[in-house]
Amino acid sequence: MTCKGVVFDFNGTLFWDTVFHNQAWDIFLDQHNLKISDKDKFLNIHGKTNREIFNRLFEGRLSDAEIYKYARQKELLYQQICLNHNLNLAPGAVSFIEKLIEKKIRYTIATASGEENVDFYFRHLKLGRWFDREKVVYNDGKIKGKPDPELFIKASGFLDLPASDLMIFEDSFVGIKAAENANAAKIYIVNSNDDDYSEYPHEVIRNFNEADLAYFG
Repeated sequence: MTCKGVVFDFNGTLFWDTVFHNQAWDIFLDQHNLKISDKDKFLNIHGKTNREIFNRLFEGRLSDAEIYKYARQKELLYQQICLNHNLNLAPGAVSFIEKLIEKKIRYTIATASGEENVDFYFRHLKLGRWFDREKVVYNDGKIKGKPDPELFIKASGFLDLPASDLMIFEDSFVGIKAAENANAAKIYIVNSNDDDYSEYPHEVIRNFNEADLAYFG
C-alpha cells in the first residue's frame, strides 16, 4: 500500500494526556456525585464528543447551554492539570513531523477535542510551528463523534486527498474503528497508556520513530 498523507488523532496519540483527562474527569465526576471506572472512561469517553459524553453521564438529553457549561467546567480542570506539568508532544513526534515536511507529505490533526482545547494546545505546545490551525479538524458541536469517520473524512478534504490514501494514528478503540470506517490506507495504534490492543490487526507503536516512512513510496 502507498500513503500520501497523514492524519493524527491528538489526545493520547500526538499528546500523551490520558492521565490528565482522567484526573480532570475524576474531579468533575466527584463534584457531581458521579463515578465511573478508568476502563469506562477509555471505552465511553475518550474519542467521543461532549454531547455524547454528557448525555450519557447525566442520562438524558441536555440543552446546548448545559453541555457547554459542563464541558467548560471539565476542560478548565483539565487545562489547569496540564499547566502543572511540562507539556511536550509524544516521543518521536517532532522528528517524524519534520521528516514529513522534508518529504513534502501533507498532514493534519483530527481531534474530538473542542475549540477551547485546540486553542490551548496551539498556545502552550506551540503547534503553529508544525500545523496549519485552519486545517485542524475538531469537535465544533455539529460533527459526528467516533467511531463515525466524519472527523477523518473532513481532514482528508482539508488535505485534498481521499481517506483511502491516508496514514492515521490513533489510540482509542472508537478512534481505531473510525479510522477503519474511513478506509484508511494504514492505521498505526499509539500505545500511550499501556492498553491492550491485541484484538486489532494494526501495528502498535510507542514512539513515532517506529512509523515506517516507506509507506509513502
